[in-house]
Amino acid sequence: MPANSTTSWWAFPPSTTTVQLDEKWSFVGKKEKHCDPAGEGYLAQGDQWDHIALDPDSRLILSVVVGKRTLGTAVLLLEDVRERLGGRIPQLVTSDEHPAYPEALREVFGQEVVPPRTGKPGRPAGPQQVLPQELCYATVHKTREQGRVVAVQSRVLSGALPAGATVSTSYLERQNATDRHRNARKGRKTYRFSKDWAAHAALTALTLYSYNFCWAVRTLRQRDGEDRWQQRTPAMAAGLAEHVWSLEEWFTRPGISM
Repeated sequence: MPANSTTSWWAFPPSTTTVQLDEKWSFVGKKEKHCDPAGEGYLAQGDQWDHIALDPDSRLILSVVVGKRTLGTAVLLLEDVRERLGGRIPQLVTSDEHPAYPEALREVFGQEVVPPRTGKPGRPAGPQQVLPQELCYATVHKTREQGRVVAVQSRVLSGALPAGATVSTSYLERQNATDRHRNARKGRKTYRFSKDWAAHAALTALTLYSYNFCWAVRTLRQRDGEDRWQQRTPAMAAGLAEHVWSLEEWFTRPGISM
């Protein structure tokens, strides 16, 4: 299955405790309605989704995987997040209501538990994968009328919501809009689209990961000792960089891999 889990040389900061998940639609080659699901090369054509994990505290793109909106793609995304976190379990994971995420979270972060015997006749239940108690998983439910969001509800599906935490995917949704402007292949209702899946995945990695180091986010800026605003990138907010990088500096960094 075509999927692109991009990795790079930088390690993730221990402060990453909250992860937002979302998917951004685009297409490759031709629209989904013109594709044959049983045809050769189907997985590299039609609808392609950027499955993205973001740290809302620093706005850092943790990982992106390009592919069909399936359980397998969701698992690849979360496996990459787990690796970047050094195996550490985040305190809070929020997403939309994509049905693949609960099972993917159990597969990647789950712990094997044997249910207690009930004392009733029949074969006892076997081991089950459940989310650890320290991980809270919550979803955002949006009510739409005539294509517009009229209400948003949060639902905690597992664990306890950390004190002061908010269930939201808004930071990632805002980043999705930014990326559509930075990557012409993701523009809506235009003639611009990718013809080749590999080029599509490569440009996705380029725009999203360069955003971490080369894009100063206005809401991350801070006042310095002379009461002047210091522009900061997500990498600076996460402690991975000390200044806003140029694209040339990012491209020529030794050991970078996408």
